[in-house]
Amino acid sequence: MSIVRVRAYFREQGIEDRVREFDVSSATVELAAAALHCEPRRIAKTLSFMLEGRAILIVAAGDAKIDNARYKARFCKKAKMLSPEEAETMIGHAVGGVCPFAVNEGVEVYLDESLKRFETVFPACGSASSAIELTIPELEKYSGYDGWVDVCKLPG
Repeated sequence: MSIVRVRAYFREQGIEDRVREFDVSSATVELAAAALHCEPRRIAKTLSFMLEGRAILIVAAGDAKIDNARYKARFCKKAKMLSPEEAETMIGHAVGGVCPFAVNEGVEVYLDESLKRFETVFPACGSASSAIELTIPELEKYSGYDGWVDVCKLPG
C-alpha cells in the first residue's frame, strides 16, 4: 500500500504522527472535507497528467478546476489526465490517494497558485482514507515540488 510508503517518508521527516487515517473514505474532495470537518476548498487535491510520455502532478485547492487554456499555455500541450491504472503505475499511488509525497522517481510536482489563499491545506497521504495538515511552506518542503503554476480557475 502506498500509505506505507508515505508514512515511511514522513517518519524520516519526523512528522509521521501528523498523518491522519479515517474509518471513512476521503477519496474525493467532498468526502475528505467531511472526514476532516473543513471547507472543501482547503483539501489539496493532487491531479495526475501525462506530459510527453511522463507523469506530472498538479496539487490544487479543492474548489479549483484545471483551466485548459492556462494549462496549455504553461505546458505547451493539452491537459491529458492519467487513467487510474496509469496513475497507480506511473505515480505510485492509486486514484483517491494520489499525493505529492513518496512518488515514483521522475514524477514532477507542481503546486497551483489556488493553494496560496490558505495558511494550511490537507493533501492525501497515499490512500483513500488519509490526509495530513500542512502549511504551504511545509507542502513545498515535503512535496519536493518543481515549481508554482497558475493553471486553475476558481468558482465564481
